[in-house]
Amino acid sequence: MKEKAFGPRIPREIVFRDRFRFILPTVLMLAAAIVLFVSTFFPYWHMDMDAPQYPRGLEMTIFVNRVEGDVQEVDTLNHYIGMRPLSEAGELERSMSVIAIGALGMLIIAAIFIHNPCALLLTWPVLLYPAIFLFDLWYWMQDFGLNLDDSAPLSNIIEPFVPPLIGEGKIAQFTTYASWESGLWMSMGASVLIALGIFFHRRAYKPLLDEARAENNQHGH
Repeated sequence: MKEKAFGPRIPREIVFRDRFRFILPTVLMLAAAIVLFVSTFFPYWHMDMDAPQYPRGLEMTIFVNRVEGDVQEVDTLNHYIGMRPLSEAGELERSMSVIAIGALGMLIIAAIFIHNPCALLLTWPVLLYPAIFLFDLWYWMQDFGLNLDDSAPLSNIIEPFVPPLIGEGKIAQFTTYASWESGLWMSMGASVLIALGIFFHRRAYKPLLDEARAENNQHGH
């Protein structure tokens, strides 16, 4: 039962003979867990906004659990065009983000001790995490930008809009510049490390798994 859940036991002589084969996926997965956790301390997304009436411009920086920058000034502008306060976007995601990323790290650690294809299932959320973050960010930007309050003072001169996830955009008299920041790139790096870890994990344990299945089939006959 234990071998069915966790995969085949590794014979000690194989571990000593081919140690690198089994250590490499473990190191890669541990590195992925560490990089993903460290990413929570770094910004994921940034936007600069330039307009003639703001010589120094405005900026916003998004971390997984907070928004920093000229939030009050941006909220004041948003009020006049009928957009909700930024604090209302992704409240649930921000409140749970650090715990959720910690849980992803625990899934990675668990996958290290699983010597069968279930390891891939455990790491899928980490592989997809950067894409999930970007989709969630896009969802809130389009939800806020396309659902403006018609009764706002300047609602009649602003068309609904969706700022770009990356690159240059235009919102009324503002030119925006969105960029992916170090935290997001680190999470992408963690996904790459996980993909490599799973590749070498399969190379290490699949022969043992096939051998165990062959033995079980022989005993069955």
